[in-house]
Amino acid sequence: MAADNALSMLIHGRSKAGKSNVSFTAPFPLLVQDAEGSTKFINTAGFRSTEKIRKIKWNPLADVPPRHDGSWDVCVVNIPDWMTMKTTYDHLRQSPHDFKSLSMDSVTEIQRKCKKNISTGQFQQQDWGKLLDEMDALIRGYRDMTLLPHNPLQVAVFIAETRQTNNIWSPYMQGAIQTSLPYWVDICGFLFQEADETGAKKVKMLATNHPQYEAGARVQGKLPDIVIEPNITEILNTVYA
Repeated sequence: MAADNALSMLIHGRSKAGKSNVSFTAPFPLLVQDAEGSTKFINTAGFRSTEKIRKIKWNPLADVPPRHDGSWDVCVVNIPDWMTMKTTYDHLRQSPHDFKSLSMDSVTEIQRKCKKNISTGQFQQQDWGKLLDEMDALIRGYRDMTLLPHNPLQVAVFIAETRQTNNIWSPYMQGAIQTSLPYWVDICGFLFQEADETGAKKVKMLATNHPQYEAGARVQGKLPDIVIEPNITEILNTVYA
């Protein structure tokens, strides 16, 4: 089933643009891998949403994934180190679970934890190669889970910081993965806030090629160039309408 309507997304943007809030609009049950502590402030399904969400916590170092019994919508795993991240990934590959969506918030911070796990000193050339291999396997492994017929995962969302390099705002990652990461996903969106004619702020996502921002989508024109108040569940339904 998952292979028929799978979606992978990379969302980058400046600080406090609303990236974490957008990730909470993915289909439930949702697994959030929180490396920055942002989920503690989110209690609704998206920016200015009135839909309350019910959260539980999961410690993958102590337990298997919680099964969805209808009493919760979002499961949060706090990611203080690389071991917790890898154990979470291994559970989702090997253990029964019910998650329809997952988000990594953020892949930028998770890469920092991976780097620290490899070496706490000066990085050598072979260390950079190992960092690329570890993050490549993790991100593409999660993306590929959405294509496995016996895995319920349908949507994989990767949140990233952004930085300007060569006059282009792109996902902030260290090493060669910064260039390759946008190619691995179905949608790469740049998130920003902009006031409308009334002065009210709107969250918007650029989802098409732009000379100043890394963005684009391979969904055959099914999304507008700029998605206003992006909702991942609605995007999924639009793409597979």
